[in-house]
Amino acid sequence: MLQMKHFLNTSALFLICNFLFLATVNAQGALPAQANNDPIDIFIRKVMKGKNIPGLQLAVIRHGKIIKATNYGMANIEQSIPTVDQSVFSINSVTKAFVGVAIMQLSEDGKLNINDPLSKYIDSLPPAWQKITIQQVLTNSSGLPDIIDAQENVIGNGTEQSAWEKVKQLPMEFKTGEKFSYNQTGYVIIGKIINQLSGMHFTQFIESRQFQTAGMRSTRFGDSFDIIPNDAGAYSTVHNVNGRWVNNGPLGKAFMKFPVFFRTATGIISTASDMANWIIALQNGKLLKDKMSLQTLWSPAKLNNGRTGGFSDVLNGYALGFPTIERAEHPAVAPVGGMRSAFFIYPKDDLSIIILTNLMGANPESFTDKIAAYYIPDMLESNGFGLSPSVKILRSALIKQGFDQAVGIAAVLKKKDAAFDLKENDLNAWGYRLLGEKKNKEAMAIFKLNVSLYPKSGNTYDSLAELQDNMGDKENAVKNYKHAIELNPGNKNAVEQLKRLQGK
Repeated sequence: MLQMKHFLNTSALFLICNFLFLATVNAQGALPAQANNDPIDIFIRKVMKGKNIPGLQLAVIRHGKIIKATNYGMANIEQSIPTVDQSVFSINSVTKAFVGVAIMQLSEDGKLNINDPLSKYIDSLPPAWQKITIQQVLTNSSGLPDIIDAQENVIGNGTEQSAWEKVKQLPMEFKTGEKFSYNQTGYVIIGKIINQLSGMHFTQFIESRQFQTAGMRSTRFGDSFDIIPNDAGAYSTVHNVNGRWVNNGPLGKAFMKFPVFFRTATGIISTASDMANWIIALQNGKLLKDKMSLQTLWSPAKLNNGRTGGFSDVLNGYALGFPTIERAEHPAVAPVGGMRSAFFIYPKDDLSIIILTNLMGANPESFTDKIAAYYIPDMLESNGFGLSPSVKILRSALIKQGFDQAVGIAAVLKKKDAAFDLKENDLNAWGYRLLGEKKNKEAMAIFKLNVSLYPKSGNTYDSLAELQDNMGDKENAVKNYKHAIELNPGNKNAVEQLKRLQGK
């Protein structure tokens, strides 16, 4: 069974109300007139169809220039309005990246240091908050209690004063710097600091120093209760179950409410082209003059244990408002927002990908790397990108010597190098990737290798049985599903598949 850690970005504060269920929607109707039939357009269309994404904007920057800016699908389903260059999308918590830039601009102005304690700028903080630094707040390692509840509504009655007074009475969630935990309270505090040091409201400061400087003509702050020209709106396939976002609902209309004081956490509305111009301005020195400022902005926080922390195994670090992807090959800074928008900057490759959608549940961070691979072939999954170092070594050896020799080759590699370590989940994921590439024989060899290395894991037998079943080997599928259940009686997938195979 494929084990996946599902990443839901809980970055947006949104109130989904009056769900308008749309029975049968052809969100791809306007695509032929909007996009050329190049491979990226074909890929995007396929993703949109699979995820039921109504509208999407894509922009690609290479070597400091926008080389692709394309619109797909419908900005508004009800009125059959196609997505166009002027369509604006909520970027939700991608807003935090702008806040990080604002703080570094104030730092360059000599008005603050990111290592300053909050108490230097904000009076009447609880004692446990006073030594927390600006950097710890921006990197979500503060331990502060959260100003929103499990359903992502502002606590209290939703007003700034009541929410602020109530959150100050709550206990710390953990010792500062102990772990990464996504938190909105810190960004409300950052808004107060920007207001004080800039002499204007943080929205005005960001509009003046970033929107205007970067030429972002369509970008603004707002939510569903504002009148916004060319608004692409919001649709959703997610719903909140006891504080957990579940992405399995029918397509419906969604409404977002971002109180003004909360708009350091979320609240910017933009276009992919505007976002591209902002990234170019950020990288060419228009927004931050000192190159070290950009390095600081994109450096993930080190926790007390010396490691980085983030949303997932992929988004595994968090810098000053910027989630980061810490990996040896093609690292990236990767802001994500509202399960609907994302952009990845690959600094070493001089490439950036911006994806804005109007679907909460699209999770574009899950396919941004795949778009980048069209420009950097080394990032193609078929070339081994994303595999662990040890699996990559094994892959090279198997390509040369044959997948049918996987067990013996793995043993030889381990004998040669004690650091060679094949993790169960890494092999399992590679096996399923091979299946996705329709390489059943190779996948079978990897699943059998995993069984030999981890004979006490029910999941390895479950995966092997699944492939045997798909290939028509019912006898061995039954045998291995039974063994999976013996090792893990709680394996519901194996139980259900066994019942099916045995006609029960």
